[in-house]
Amino acid sequence: MLSVKDITIRYGPCDVLSNISFDMREGEMIALLGPNGAGKTTLIKALNGILPVAEGDILLDEKPLGTYSRREIAKRIAVVAQENETKFPVTVLEFVLSGRFASGSAFGWESEDDIESAKRALSECDLADFGSRLMNELSGGERQRVVLARAIATDAKILLLDEPTANLDLRHQAMMFRLVRERCDSEDYSAVVITHDLNLAAEFANKLLLLKQGTIYVAGAATDVLTGPNIREVFGVNTLLDINPASGNVRVTNVF
Repeated sequence: MLSVKDITIRYGPCDVLSNISFDMREGEMIALLGPNGAGKTTLIKALNGILPVAEGDILLDEKPLGTYSRREIAKRIAVVAQENETKFPVTVLEFVLSGRFASGSAFGWESEDDIESAKRALSECDLADFGSRLMNELSGGERQRVVLARAIATDAKILLLDEPTANLDLRHQAMMFRLVRERCDSEDYSAVVITHDLNLAAEFANKLLLLKQGTIYVAGAATDVLTGPNIREVFGVNTLLDINPASGNVRVTNVF
């Protein structure tokens, strides 16, 4: 679906990302990990075609991403960004419906299918009763869930999520990761998720990419990436690691 080939991204004369390469396949959930400033959000923007690459290429369905129009990209890729504050008095249902524009509907002329998709997405995000609420009256966590619902309602098969669990309580953090995981497993979605929660990444992602200063320091399964030396080198902290007895996945139990 997405193939990243040796890309470098620059802001002015500075390389923000260097020599990044990885493939994302159908049904795969990739967690992007790393400290602040490692280049995670920049990578998400590049994968959505918002930022141009200085070197290398990003292929979407084996075609360069830059050859697609914004509408064509929106049909295939949906984004949940960090900043989701909405100052305009638009209802939750209207906001989610606005994600359907790439399907051919103009805002205000939604079809029954559009409305059904929006309501289904809201229900999946535990927001079934929120349709008439105003976006600018919601809490940060509620808005974050609405933004995920909007992404799901687009029916785009690739989801890019930039810290989607920010502002969420424990229940909804697990819900969000589980929902994306289920979409990948049952409907051939693919997802790239930025998270600072190493345990959620270990539980739900197929592959982890650990970034350090704009490069991929290590990539692979959680057991290969989340090791004491790797975490110490990238984050500068010591950790106590064990195995989650419920899932058998690696678990960070303490940081010191």
